[in-house]
Amino acid sequence: MENLDVVQKVVVLLGCLYLSWRIIRYVWSFLEVEKDPVTVLVTGAAGQIGYALVPMIARGAMLGSDQPVILHMLDLEPAADILEGVKMELMDGAFPLLKGVLATTDVNEACKGVDIAIMLGGFPRRKGMGTKALISKNVGIYKTQASALEQHADPNCKVLVVANPANTNALILKEFAPSIPEENITCLTRLDHNRALSQISEKLNVHVGDVKNVVIWGNHSSTQYADANHAVVDVGVGYKSARELVANDHWLDSEFITSIQQRGDAIVKARRLSSALSAASAACDHMRDWILGTPKGTWVSMGVYSDGSYGIQPGLIYSFPVTCEKGVWSIVQGLNIGEFEREKMDDSARELIEEKGWAYSCLH
Repeated sequence: MENLDVVQKVVVLLGCLYLSWRIIRYVWSFLEVEKDPVTVLVTGAAGQIGYALVPMIARGAMLGSDQPVILHMLDLEPAADILEGVKMELMDGAFPLLKGVLATTDVNEACKGVDIAIMLGGFPRRKGMGTKALISKNVGIYKTQASALEQHADPNCKVLVVANPANTNALILKEFAPSIPEENITCLTRLDHNRALSQISEKLNVHVGDVKNVVIWGNHSSTQYADANHAVVDVGVGYKSARELVANDHWLDSEFITSIQQRGDAIVKARRLSSALSAASAACDHMRDWILGTPKGTWVSMGVYSDGSYGIQPGLIYSFPVTCEKGVWSIVQGLNIGEFEREKMDDSARELIEEKGWAYSCLH
């Protein structure tokens, strides 16, 4: 009989705990407050990268599964019908996080109240067009877009420039949006970073998630330097040097670097179109890590405003290894730079200095 009393007491106790848990959950459901929506601008949204990117944002791949978003999509007047079609598809996607969609060809309307701007739009490189000519075409575009952001966006707007030449387009944007903090204007080199991770994982036949801390230095161009010297690989019992595991210095110092520099061209040749899906995914990765933070012990590559770190001229938008926390990026300091690395990094810096000169000559 005593055992029966104990069982009854346990049953009653469990019942009380369950009831208490239900009451707490009921009360908490009233106390939970949904986050305010974040307004995200995507320029060039009718293009291929935009078409891949906007559903990723709407689904929460960029800002998290609990962050509502309002999408502003901008493109040129000839693409207005396509843009409207993209809007219809977003609405038909019934994304729970998507709280509003604006599709417009008016740059000032598009920039109103924007918290994040992803700049895909720009003049594309035509066959035979050099970088100088490409920059001259993009100066006017980025001057106009920067002026609209300056007037209408949130003062703390975070900007990611994707359209090439990305580093120099970002620099132009910075000139004409002086109220936006310089540390809030970045360009995309995460695609190159992701490509480098993928190449090493393929070489070693390991999962790409087990490789970390490659570095993309410099310009998003054929002079960029993909540096595997600091990369490590999770081997199950800790991390080992990627260089040690690859055990092929020639591949790492030659073929690996060239493959990252030329990967975009290889995709165009194979697909007859430029990288869209991977570029959209990289843009999501860039913004997610910037805003939500990089995992502990991990850095990523971002084109950011140089403060003189690693001897790179201040005032360039240059790709560095960075860590991010609470929406703030910091350049990783203290990495050992050898003579080979120094030469590669300086080559890319010289190209950016030349591009900066061309851009500024178009401004005056």
